[in-house]
Amino acid sequence: MGGSVKLSKRDQQMLDGHHGGAAKLAMSILVRMAGVYGADEMMDVSQAHIDACGILIDSGLDFIETLAGLGAKVSVPTTLNMVPLDLQNWRTQGIPEEFASKATRLAKAYTDMGCIPTWTCAPYQGYLTPRFGQQIAWGESNAIVYANSVLGARTNRYADFMDICAAITGRVPQSGLHIKANRKGQLLLRLVDIEPAVLEADIFYPVLGHLVGYLAQDRIPVIEGLPARATNDQLKALGAATASSGGVGLFHALGVTPEANSLEEAFQGGTPEEVVEVRLADLVKARADLSIADEGEKLDAVVLGCPHFSYAQFQQLAELIRSEELRAALPAVRLLVVTNQVAYGLLQRSDIAGMIEGFGIEVVLDTCVLSSPILSSDAQVVMTDSAKWAYYAPGALGVSVAFGSLRDCVRSATRGVVQREETSW
Repeated sequence: MGGSVKLSKRDQQMLDGHHGGAAKLAMSILVRMAGVYGADEMMDVSQAHIDACGILIDSGLDFIETLAGLGAKVSVPTTLNMVPLDLQNWRTQGIPEEFASKATRLAKAYTDMGCIPTWTCAPYQGYLTPRFGQQIAWGESNAIVYANSVLGARTNRYADFMDICAAITGRVPQSGLHIKANRKGQLLLRLVDIEPAVLEADIFYPVLGHLVGYLAQDRIPVIEGLPARATNDQLKALGAATASSGGVGLFHALGVTPEANSLEEAFQGGTPEEVVEVRLADLVKARADLSIADEGEKLDAVVLGCPHFSYAQFQQLAELIRSEELRAALPAVRLLVVTNQVAYGLLQRSDIAGMIEGFGIEVVLDTCVLSSPILSSDAQVVMTDSAKWAYYAPGALGVSVAFGSLRDCVRSATRGVVQREETSW
């Protein structure tokens, strides 16, 4: 029985096993979690995104294969996060056979359940992008914050395995960010005396996101002062960073994101719990916090595409190579760009594919360098333009990270050492 949680007739039927063993297991987990969330009832979702396919652990593989073995099928359109290896190219990347065998079993179990093999941590940039106000159940921290903030969809931060339970049942506890009243801003962050040139630079967004996550933690921040013309990729980088250094599932940017046309709207008529002024010195400190490796250190690899590279970023990369007449990356430095099949398909149809390949770039599909053994164990110093990757890589991979702009990363790959251009901040 559902205990104190109000269940629909169909919920109870699933819980009682009338829709099969997989639906019974999934609903029993959701009902238990409804109690944890303090939810009084369940609600429908019309789409899901599964994060749990991105981490390869034996218990996770057992759980998913158990669901598939019970005949589980998703009841709503369900996309898949990156998988722990490049499904097409893993053999040439030195991935161990045993690891690959388990990863492909994991992938098959999800597709057997009817999930859509998108294999990307940036589902909002490809197939089945949710619309404003749509109730969804998404895993993957950067996808969650983007869906809530930039698209105005509604999802909580769903943990691994709860996401697939939501996909099977089409139901979640009615709680958290699914409810409008819980989406109001709590913390106001005012950008003060920051030059327009800084605000327009791509590197500003992951740095700001790293700072915002640290300041907000699990509160909902409202950012005042972002340029209205901020791009999707810039907002992607900002959100990913806030969800790494903090637990942000939703941010509002005044005049930029759809629930923040005014301060009154962002705070739903209320007042902020706290107001913090963000100045250039704060950004300088946050930027320095993202690097361990020093200037001039020997560089082993560059990792771009966390979250996954978009086609627009490939265009930007090609323009950088062309405009600065850069020579190819040194053979001793692996220059990895991680992306998904949608962006890669567009790249292959473009006139820049040859330039990207000729520069020595390794395009990695469907996975993440944090979750797949792509980097050699000998790699010690790695450079990135991703605040998320810079935050997690030292602990996850044991590497020394240098953070920089896209230009810094590409230039450093051609020189074999960490080099960053002089800036005012």
